[in-house]
Amino acid sequence: MDKIKITLQYLMPKHLISRLAGKIAAAKLGWFSHFLINRFIKAYKIDMTEARFEQAEDYASFNEFFTRPLKDGIRPLASETDIVAHPVDGTISQLGPITNGKLVQAKNHNYSLQSLLGGLEQTSAAFTDGTFATIYLAPKDYHRIHMPVTGTLREMIYIPGELFSVNPLTAENVPDLFARNERVVTIFDTEFGPMALVLVGATIVASIETVWAGTVTPPTGKHIFRWSYPAKGNTAVKLEKGAEMGRFKLGSTVVLAFPEGKVDFLADQQPGTVTRMGAPFAEIN
Repeated sequence: MDKIKITLQYLMPKHLISRLAGKIAAAKLGWFSHFLINRFIKAYKIDMTEARFEQAEDYASFNEFFTRPLKDGIRPLASETDIVAHPVDGTISQLGPITNGKLVQAKNHNYSLQSLLGGLEQTSAAFTDGTFATIYLAPKDYHRIHMPVTGTLREMIYIPGELFSVNPLTAENVPDLFARNERVVTIFDTEFGPMALVLVGATIVASIETVWAGTVTPPTGKHIFRWSYPAKGNTAVKLEKGAEMGRFKLGSTVVLAFPEGKVDFLADQQPGTVTRMGAPFAEIN
């Protein structure tokens, strides 16, 4: 059955299905949108007491519900200056050292950091022997992404690609999954050096957004696009630790990368650990 599921992913028109799902999710369909939302809440056992608006009828579209804000204070921020906070609600898939420019995707599957970040050595060089973490956002999770540390945006890269599912089964069976899916790479300057925060697309992910650029995808492109940002001035993008930096409209995965020797993950953070945005994740050296 697992082989059949993987084979179907190769064969199915993933972009077409995802964009159609996105149009339905964005549409304000009245009672039908509320019906979809209620079914989703029940199917995934979503705790709506955490949401700022708790009833399906509070949302005009499925996307409004899926990117729902949380109540103030529901995710306390690890405010210590030497602590990296979790950027999302999710589950840690993998974390550890980047070895010879390779990240662990799953058992017996490694993939290229340089490919993940868009193919240029000048972008990936700072992270070649650093550390990384991959966090999977399930459909039930909160889908806004927040800054794990204070940072100033240096570069954003849109990379076209596939839209395979990013669930554990696919990660264990599709080589180079995160480096072949459509994604948005962001590079921030922080007090301890650069940080890469990668938003990976997936099947049924209808949109990836950032707070400074709005919707980055769709539409789907055929070429890599790069945007550079100034360190200072009116057009600089500086985001404080805990601030929202982007969101997924339907779920996916976030990959973080740090330079060598700068960050040590806390001992209780392991593959399979459930994450909560703002909670302590790593210590800054």
